Amino acid sequence: MRLPFVRHGADLPAGPGVCGPARVDRRTKNLTKRLRPGDVAVIDHMDIDKVAADALVACRPVAVVNAAQSISGRYPNLGPGIIVEAGILLVDDVGSDLLETLNDGQPVRVHDGELWVDDHVVGKGTQQDATTIGHSMDQARAGLAVQLEAFVANTMEYMLRDRALLFDGVGVPDVRTRIDGRQALIVVRGYHYKEDLATLRPYIREYRPVLIAVDGGADAILDAGYTPDMIVGDMDSVSDRALTCGAEVVVHAYPDGRAPGLQRVHDLGLEPVLFPATGTSEDIAMLLADDKGASLIVAVGTHATLVEFLDKGRAGMGSTFLTRLRVGGKLVDAKGVSRLYRQRISNRQVGVLGLSGLLAVAVALAVTDSGQIFYSLLGARLDDVWSWIASFFVSAPPEALMRR
Repeated sequence: MRLPFVRHGADLPAGPGVCGPARVDRRTKNLTKRLRPGDVAVIDHMDIDKVAADALVACRPVAVVNAAQSISGRYPNLGPGIIVEAGILLVDDVGSDLLETLNDGQPVRVHDGELWVDDHVVGKGTQQDATTIGHSMDQARAGLAVQLEAFVANTMEYMLRDRALLFDGVGVPDVRTRIDGRQALIVVRGYHYKEDLATLRPYIREYRPVLIAVDGGADAILDAGYTPDMIVGDMDSVSDRALTCGAEVVVHAYPDGRAPGLQRVHDLGLEPVLFPATGTSEDIAMLLADDKGASLIVAVGTHATLVEFLDKGRAGMGSTFLTRLRVGGKLVDAKGVSRLYRQRISNRQVGVLGLSGLLAVAVALAVTDSGQIFYSLLGARLDDVWSWIASFFVSAPPEALMRR
């Protein structure tokens, strides 16, 4: 199918297909920070997950060109379908050499699975549509059992290696943020995090939980109008604005103590807490809240189902599964809170509601004949009462005293 030519600038190549400046980055979450509407996103992302797809769609590029396979067949990942349903052209498996060939900002044209620069084809892949994605998803579901076996093996490996941290809390650092006895709200910039934060506004206003952000979740909390109490993560997707907002910073490090994000935090003049652990940043945020005595842990944007664990596309997601088992007695997903939570009505609110009702009745009576008569009699009665009260504070005239 020939696509209509869409021109987005005077310097863009002419011809059929869609055109735009190329934005190139191997890491999708880094690319989305500078991707703009009308751009062509060039990535190297095997098995595009839902979170990455949502971030790409929000930037509204005209096309996504993937050097890797958007659906490798390992498991039925959700991202490619989201991109295509949004009306964005998706071209797959063009080869990793493309990222070395293209310059960021270079005008390109995408047509029939080919990527053009001027009059030259610099990359060729498979153009995806609803039919091809559906076929690939069917094949991926057929091979899901293999991924489940790998997931279980990884889970067992993590449990044997980090059982001291997982079960006894060995290695959890001390923090200055007071968590003991309070509820904790952990925000990850993941599945439906914006919608969940919006529905939790009454809950946050009433209970004032400790706000713990995982990396970019700190920016989500700031955008929602709150300030995080703590930021946990490897610091690769959180802004400087969030890091310098006054929250306590906990840097996730490798078990051997290496922490790639530590230098960035030091450059901002901050003194973070170091937390060496094998699992993901959202795992250590939950373990930290649990170890420090949180009475309840409410999770926003975290992974809750097996499909979501696999869709993350990371072998370490077995740690997330075990962490949820570890804190399961305290853990509540944000969607459950929004469905079950009902804001309590205070006595003050009841009083204001009652006064409003009385005022409405009073105004309604004032516009009727009987109501006007009632208010006249009531005014006369109140005037008599006021005169009687005032008589106690007014001195008697001299004539009255002489008669006595």
